[in-house]
Amino acid sequence: MVSSEDQDRSSEVEARASVARILVYSDHVQTRSAVRGAIGHSLGPDLPTVEWHEAATLSAALDAVRAGGLDLLVLDGEAGKAGGMGLARQVKDEIYDAPPVLLLIARPADAWLASWSEAEKVVAQPIDPFELAETVAGMLRVSA
Repeated sequence: MVSSEDQDRSSEVEARASVARILVYSDHVQTRSAVRGAIGHSLGPDLPTVEWHEAATLSAALDAVRAGGLDLLVLDGEAGKAGGMGLARQVKDEIYDAPPVLLLIARPADAWLASWSEAEKVVAQPIDPFELAETVAGMLRVSA
């Protein structure tokens, strides 16, 4: 016999599996908005619904990552005080089984520098909504 507590836990696990938790980090509200707008809350019928988490500061981003439960990090490599490249590298160095990282870079030529950060993917700014959505969908499919 399955207890109601076990059923509640099972429902919670199923609900988590149907949601992709994405953190977007940038000190520019316009960048965070552009990322959310390009991806929305659904990337396709084969992918989970997106639940957004935002951070405008390095400490808020690190707190969110350390709390766990995130499926993908979208980090602004051009963030002012603490760039996404350094944050990506810190997360990869300090967090066991860190979520995959998509780094937003100023220009395609910066991809070589982004490789130092250990980001799995890069997308150049200004953001092309179709490229960003396609890249995020591919990353979520791989990590599923």
